[in-house]
Amino acid sequence: MEKEGLKRSLALLGAHGVNLDCIVTNRHPQIQKFLRELNITQFYDVWHVEKGVSEKLEKISKDKECKQLKKWLHSIKKHIYWTAASSTTGAERVAKWTSIVDHVQDIHTHNNPIFPNCLHPERISRDKSKWLTPGTPAFYELNKVLTNRRVLEDVEKLNPHHQTSSVEAFHSVSLRFAPKNIVFNFLGRLCRLYLSAMHFNENADHPQATSAGDLAFKVKSHRAKKGECTVEPVKTEQTFNYIDDLMNLLFDHVAKDPAPYFSEVLTIPIP
Repeated sequence: MEKEGLKRSLALLGAHGVNLDCIVTNRHPQIQKFLRELNITQFYDVWHVEKGVSEKLEKISKDKECKQLKKWLHSIKKHIYWTAASSTTGAERVAKWTSIVDHVQDIHTHNNPIFPNCLHPERISRDKSKWLTPGTPAFYELNKVLTNRRVLEDVEKLNPHHQTSSVEAFHSVSLRFAPKNIVFNFLGRLCRLYLSAMHFNENADHPQATSAGDLAFKVKSHRAKKGECTVEPVKTEQTFNYIDDLMNLLFDHVAKDPAPYFSEVLTIPIP
């Protein structure tokens, strides 16, 4: 389904004269093969790569011989985002990513000339126990995950500028208008998707709210992240001006002469 949706999207863009420089997706194998055959440059969304690595490391850290890894899970998550944001080439991304294998051993100079030194200032750690020792199960398992060939290929393709989060946010909105567990006919689902697109477009970039003249923020806890909290901006209330526009169109034009609109609907091809 994902491949078919991408094929139709690319065909629609091509029909409107849009030339792709690159595309950012998740790591779906069929999508990789399809884009490779079309010779389209593909980048990966950072969140999907980070999620895959983090899930593996969290599972490993539950082993009593590898519980030391728990102290590094959060840092490794941040490191992958920093790697993507601060690099301009695939080789640089890989060099920065693999540098953490040295870093967790309290080694901050690296053999890779692309990234020979950690950029953080020198400091004396208060927690000596966090450093990993080569030959231990914790270091072996960590090194195995971080330097896995598939992971390195994924890191090389991380996109520093664009992510899939806005598309996933739209999908979340569309599910409110057209839930998957309810069967609609084609036109019914299409109309609901149009409504979700109008709602999303109107509210996607609504501004941050203020409180006493200052920008408003909130602390949000994440149950899936075991109580980890983040600070997020508070957005202004959603607006529904598109409904007024639709009502004006309906009563000022469609209701007066519905035949042309009905005929236009019948020309919509059903996939």
